[in-house]
Amino acid sequence: MMNYTYILRCRDGSLYTGWTNDLTKRVAAHNAGTGGKYTRARRPVELVYFETFPSKNEAMRREVQIKRLTRHEKLALIQKNNMESKQRP
Repeated sequence: MMNYTYILRCRDGSLYTGWTNDLTKRVAAHNAGTGGKYTRARRPVELVYFETFPSKNEAMRREVQIKRLTRHEKLALIQKNNMESKQRP
């Protein structure tokens, strides 16, 4: 089973970072208002970044690392990822 660390952009422009083992289901839960207290009042949310990991512990460690980044650093991470995915065939 794959594990994910992800960043959501909320309706108010804020960023939320979390981890899960079912990314599609978790994003749907956030948009349904059952995913997290923070995102409940900031719906809809949009998935803007994710990384995959073979273990839950790795995903949780990366979540903590990302949460420690400044907003500017998180936005740079998202932008870099978007640029790399546009360059793939």
